[in-house]
Amino acid sequence: MKTVSLNRKAYHDYTIQESVEAGIVLTGTEIKSIRAGRVNLRDAYAHPQGSELWLFNVHIARYESGSRDNHEPTRPRKLLLHRRQIDELAGKVTQKGFTIVPLKLYLKNGIAKVELGLATGKRLYDKRESMARRQAERDMERAMKLAKQRF
Repeated sequence: MKTVSLNRKAYHDYTIQESVEAGIVLTGTEIKSIRAGRVNLRDAYAHPQGSELWLFNVHIARYESGSRDNHEPTRPRKLLLHRRQIDELAGKVTQKGFTIVPLKLYLKNGIAKVELGLATGKRLYDKRESMARRQAERDMERAMKLAKQRF
């Protein structure tokens, strides 16, 4: 499994409740660009439309060696999930104020997959709290490392 792109901003802006793996419907030039690692998930989100789940704002760069049939970089892409999973995610998004964010894009046995996270937005004070917690953990690790080096 090769991770192509991570959405670090999602972990900063959202609290992830659960995650699910989904396939993506792609064209030939899109998968070539993904294999080259030219993907940006920063402002991407998924949204149910009818009985399908679509991925919006994922930027997959144009393939340099592509012809005039090259793909549009930010076109909506259909996600492949079981009907039960789509219905469950759609229900949570419409009722409880959740949003669906892509967390990472990776290749699994040569097939592109995206990990979707069911997320709620963080408030400003939540972001500050998580940043302070991370900083405290780093400080503790540094102190432990220094203590081990002294003895």
